[in-house]
Parts: sequence; C-alpha cells; structure tokens
Amino acid sequence: MTGTADASPVKRRAGSRRWFITGLGIGQICSWGSLYYSFPLIAEQMGADLGWSKPELYGAASLGLLLAAITAYPVGTAIDRGQGRSVMAGGAMLAGLLLLAWSQVEHLLVFYVLLGGIGVVQAATLYEPAFAVVARRMGAANARSGITALTLWGGFASTVFIPFVQLLLDHLGWRGALVVLGVVNLVICAGLYLAVIHPSADAAPPARRSDDPSPLAGRYAIAWAARRPTFWALAVAFTAYTATFSAFLFHLYPLLIERGFDIVTVVATMTIIGPAQVAGRIGIWMFARHTSVRAVGAVTVLGFPAAFIALAVLPPSFAVVAVAAAVYGASNGIMTIVRGLAVPEMLTPEAYGAINGALTAPSTIAKALAPAGAAMIWAAAGSYDAVLMAIVTGSLIMVAGFWLAVLLSMRSHPAKAS
Repeated sequence: MTGTADASPVKRRAGSRRWFITGLGIGQICSWGSLYYSFPLIAEQMGADLGWSKPELYGAASLGLLLAAITAYPVGTAIDRGQGRSVMAGGAMLAGLLLLAWSQVEHLLVFYVLLGGIGVVQAATLYEPAFAVVARRMGAANARSGITALTLWGGFASTVFIPFVQLLLDHLGWRGALVVLGVVNLVICAGLYLAVIHPSADAAPPARRSDDPSPLAGRYAIAWAARRPTFWALAVAFTAYTATFSAFLFHLYPLLIERGFDIVTVVATMTIIGPAQVAGRIGIWMFARHTSVRAVGAVTVLGFPAAFIALAVLPPSFAVVAVAAAVYGASNGIMTIVRGLAVPEMLTPEAYGAINGALTAPSTIAKALAPAGAAMIWAAAGSYDAVLMAIVTGSLIMVAGFWLAVLLSMRSHPAKAS
C-alpha cells in the first residue's frame, strides 16, 4: 500500500508534465503556423488585391522581426520572474486581435503598424518564450527532454498550416483566412497557454555557491553574461546561423529556378526540408538523448556548409538538391534544440529567459535583414552564385563561432565537458 501511495504523486507529476508539453506543443503549432508560416501565402493574395508590391509587403514583415528582436529581452526577463503564463497567453490574445484587425486593413501605414505588433507578439509566443517557460517548469538544467519534445511538436507547424492556410485562401480569401487565424489564436493558443502554464508548478531555482549568493536576474544577468567570452562566441554563431538560414529559405525558390529546375522539382525539393527537420529531432531524441549539447552542436553545424557547398559546386541535379535539402533540414531541426539548450549547459542554468533573450535579439535582426541583403548581392552580381558564396561564408562563421564557444565553455565548466 505504501509503495502505491508513494508512486501516485510521481505518476500525477509525470502526467501533468506530459499534458504541459502536449498543450504547449499544440499551441506552438498554431502560433508558428498562424503568425509565421502564413505570411508569404497571405501576402501574395493580399498584394494582388490591394496593388501593393513585394518590397512594401515584406518591408512590414522585416519591421515586425526587428521589433521582435527588441522585445526578446523584456519578454525573457518577465518569464524569469514567473510571468510566463501572462506573457504567452496575453501574447496569443493580442495576436488574435491583431490578425482580426489585419483582415480589415486598407492602408499601407496601418498594415505596417499591425505587422509591427505581430512582431512583438511573436517574441511573446514562439520558441524562445516557450523554451523559457519549459526551463522554469522543469529547471533549466533538466529542460532538455521538454525542449526536444516541444520542437518535435513545432516541426509540424508548416506541414499543418501551409495547406490549411491555402485552403482558407481558396475558399474565404485573405481577409477571411485572417479572421480564422485570429480566432485560432484567441481560442486555441491563448486557451492552451492559460491551461498548461502554471507558475506554481515551476521547479525550484538552482542552488548557488555559498561564495556567490546573489541570484542572476534581469540586467545583472546580462552584465554577467557579457563578461563571458562564451556568450559572445554563441552570439556570433547564432547570429550567423540565423542570417544564413533566413537568406537561404527566402531565396531557395528563385535560386533553384535560376539553376534551371522546373517548378514541380523546386516545390518537391522544398517539401523535403520540413520532414527532414522532424527526422533530425527524432534522431537526437532516440540516439543522442544523453550526449552533451556541445558535442551535438559541434557536429550539427558542419551540416550547413556541407549542404550549401554541395549546391554551389556540384552539377545541378535533383539528387544533389534533394540531398542538400535533407542535410540542411536535419541540421536546422537539430540546431533549434541546440539553441534552446546552449545557455543552461554552456553558460548558466539561471536567468534563462533574460540571457537567451539577449542572444536572440541580434539573431532576429539578422533574420530580418538577411533576405534583403541577399537580394542586394544578387542584384550586384547578376546571379545566385555570389549569394551562395555569401551563405557558405556565413555558415563557416557559424561553425567557427560555435566551436570556439565549445572550447571556451569546456574551459569554464570542465566538469560538464564530458
């Protein structure tokens, strides 16, 4: 009887944790699908309807990403203070209202204001805040399984929402599609975040050494991190990573068309990336669950230059681009997990939200600016060869930055280096 009584709280905690990750994961599918993956599809139909150009439309998206970068730090700090439920549920509610307002837009200036607001709520509802919430719930040092599971859920966002949004556009038009997506955020996303995020269930903060009694938090945590070379090496690595993948994804379609591939082949190639991301994450879950993030990341970053160099130098064929897309997708899927776990393993398990938010800010700026930068390189060179060389260079900077971060963190935390 005693054993049964003792086991029941453990089972309840395990069940509660599964529900927490499941609810948060479904919310992430809907948040990513409605706030990120839907934009190119909606923008295409919206531009044709209102007569707005691609630069005008995508300029609003870049503004939103820049504001997301500015918002990342205060969002992370708020979650560190136990306000994750208010941040994510409130962000989803605001996202729903902004999408509903977007469905009625007629003027470009209003569109820019709304997309700026959507950038802010992306910083409050997508992976970075969700990772911070998981780190608080499970303890940053023990969050690996939760963050990995969450990325498995999130990996299905494009698979579910791209055809769903296209279906809405075909039957309801872009305005009707935005109304549905707004309701999805108000009902599903906000409802799930309210239901599963409970600050009272958060893990106890990690114990500190007796000679260092002040807890890391807020600006003090950022000042502490800024004195660590590992932080800056990670910042370089993640910023280069975000710039390369943003430029690559935005320009992959025209790049392959320029290389002589037909549209069916291009679309088939691009559809490989999503499943490859999920496959990479499942592979880590099954075969490298207990391998250090340092080791996983040090190997994973090599996949990016390998894929880009193959596209740049090998003869164009479907086999080459398909393999390159698969390698890129798997590497990108695993890198999402590495980004989520690098701070607690390579820097500190404390102040996860604030420090991760500080690392996210330059990455988000790079994400916003890289597509336009790649377009400028293409215009100056007249082909995508120069763009690919720039992307290869960015990926090599990412490799150098991450490897340097690994060496520095092993020197700082030798006990965790194995």
